[in-house]
Amino acid sequence: MDIKQFTAKLEDTIQTTCMEMYRFKEKSKPKTKGRTVPWWTDELQVMRKRTNALRRRYQRKTTNETLRESRKRQYNKAKADYQTAIKGEKTRSWKKYCTLTPANNPWNEVYKIATGKTRSKQTLTTLQGPDGTVTETREETIERMLEHLFSEDDPHKDTDQQKEVRRQTEQPINTADDKEFTQDGVRQVLEGLKDKKARGLNRITNEIVKFVFEAIPKTMTQLYNECLRTGHFPEKWKIAKVLMIAKPGREEASDPSLYTSISLLNTEGKILEKLLIKKIMHHL
Repeated sequence: MDIKQFTAKLEDTIQTTCMEMYRFKEKSKPKTKGRTVPWWTDELQVMRKRTNALRRRYQRKTTNETLRESRKRQYNKAKADYQTAIKGEKTRSWKKYCTLTPANNPWNEVYKIATGKTRSKQTLTTLQGPDGTVTETREETIERMLEHLFSEDDPHKDTDQQKEVRRQTEQPINTADDKEFTQDGVRQVLEGLKDKKARGLNRITNEIVKFVFEAIPKTMTQLYNECLRTGHFPEKWKIAKVLMIAKPGREEASDPSLYTSISLLNTEGKILEKLLIKKIMHHL
């Protein structure tokens, strides 16, 4: 079995099957119908319709001046009542909003609004490097973040201990082969994965991988055993989707150390990692 080709083919088959079996709704702008503000009520809706109707009646009457003036007064009164009702609902809504959190909590929503601390959409800012230079483009900013958060695997910068570890990994393995993974062992790892967790770069969720395993348990188990036998971890399973997150209150900072990252790995790779960890922990 060529693991590289097999994992690529398996991933492509899963993605193709999902695209054919699932219906994806096209994203569209949400349509606002009816209430568009928190203070809007059904009573205001009725008052608006009545006011508009009185305005049309008044505007249409052009022949009888006395009747026109009477309808104008009716419209003006309805309009004034409607505007007063709107003002009252706005005030009531604001008072209710101000009491959403307990009074003894200084970090409630009103305090955040007053101090300008409401969370807004984050944008990448310029970052400063060790030499004092700042990034000028989005690509440079991302590159500097990655350089700071992920160390480079450069053999020329190895310490003596790291050089020894490298030397040991290049030595032939003379120990007896470990016991193979079992279907029950793989199933236990899968059952421990939560369905709603974020997806990796291949967009295959934990739930989908569980369905695949139930369909071809022998094939999936054989794949992981081949990885164990050859000591190979597929490259596709090492690629992560990295999300950069600014620490609270530091969104506009220029120091890369004020950012942290979350790496979302593909589910298939997480399963192999957990299987290997279980074996190592059992050995220890």
